[in-house]
Amino acid sequence: MSGFIHEWRLMARSRLALAAVALLLALSTLAVVLGTREITREQRTMDHLATLQAQELAAQARKYAQGADAGSAAYYTFHSTWSPPSSAAFLAIGLRDASPYVLRIRALALQAQLHEGESFNPELALAGRFDFAFVLVYLAPLFLIALLHDLVSGERQSGRLGTLLSMPGAGGRLWLRRAGLRTALVLAALMLPVLLGGWANGTAGVALATVALVTAAYLAFWSGLTLIVATRASDSTASATMLMGCWAVLTLVLPTLASATLTRTVPVRQGVELMLAQRQAVHGAWDLPRETTMAQFFRTHPELQRTSPLPAGFHWKWYYAFQQLGDESVAPQVAAYRDGLLARQHWTARLGWLLPGVGVQAALHRQAGTDLSAQLAYQDRIADFHARLRGFYYPYLFNDVRFGPQDFAAQPRFDPPSSDEPMPVGSLLGLAWLGATMLLLGARAAGRVRLFPRSRI
Repeated sequence: MSGFIHEWRLMARSRLALAAVALLLALSTLAVVLGTREITREQRTMDHLATLQAQELAAQARKYAQGADAGSAAYYTFHSTWSPPSSAAFLAIGLRDASPYVLRIRALALQAQLHEGESFNPELALAGRFDFAFVLVYLAPLFLIALLHDLVSGERQSGRLGTLLSMPGAGGRLWLRRAGLRTALVLAALMLPVLLGGWANGTAGVALATVALVTAAYLAFWSGLTLIVATRASDSTASATMLMGCWAVLTLVLPTLASATLTRTVPVRQGVELMLAQRQAVHGAWDLPRETTMAQFFRTHPELQRTSPLPAGFHWKWYYAFQQLGDESVAPQVAAYRDGLLARQHWTARLGWLLPGVGVQAALHRQAGTDLSAQLAYQDRIADFHARLRGFYYPYLFNDVRFGPQDFAAQPRFDPPSSDEPMPVGSLLGLAWLGATMLLLGARAAGRVRLFPRSRI
């Protein structure tokens, strides 16, 4: 314990080191505050839309006080769907910054409604949000490099290294103690705002423990890597240059190359393409014989085949039949689209076992419920609700039953997906393996410090 107290006294004399820790604390606090504000804004938006939805439903219900056509009710009634943020979403905004978390759904063709919200300005989405995940992945390694790059070379350049190495018990414990203290301060600067933000947002203890484990594993990786370079470099400039190159390669170059390779290897059609293909199928149905459309519809809905025949002119059941067929026409493309997205996510999770920054983002976004799996779960919940909505209206439409106020009140209600997310065990194991391996290599390098470096970096 006395050794750590002594190291703290030495570090306290370095205003630059203390300023670096204070700056990281400020950045982490800012990230947590901005993330909390964004999630609060989303929650207020959902609450406001819920109020507007209730008012709109009440206005629509008055139109059917004397009874009316169910097709008109299905066409003009919008139903709100929403994906509530998890209690840890303020830490990693993820896809909630680009994908819709609120959608209004009708009983019409589904795919066009699902992917209408994909139209956004890509330049605005490119930078992403300044959240805790950004601070941890991109900024925290820079602060560790600033604090540890001259761990040995600074003592060598000042002429104190020979004296330190001659002291009893110097070995690797001295450098590990110094690196451990500075890494612990970086960990505290990162986690203190997270704990306060978690308390303010009601985040579960399991989620906070996951974030702490992810942060500790990531810092262990960079601490070990910094020890390896710092104990072998001839001077502080060479050490800082090498470590900055490692940071650029591991956090920018390799993830970008991996993403580009994954995009080419696992091609995925855009959701907008599905929307256009589905709309073309729906619009083309206006020119097809109605009997052909109904015969095709009854193949998948034989229970409705014995209903009354189509009258002359327009009828709602023909309209909703070809809306249904529009979704069925793109069902293979939708399945391929989802399979491609899931394949990309699967390979991204595997990359997290090799690239720590990728693993951190995968773990945090999974725990926060802001990744692709959460977005697809929301779409699945919408699809289930849409199927219930169609199933509710079809008996009215195909049996020519009048639609009254009691029927309007009995419409299905959307059930949002759960905001509780499981612990990302796979990503945690990958980060733990990377962090432990690099830390062991760093400890080994710390035990082999020489007065004069064997190799110059």
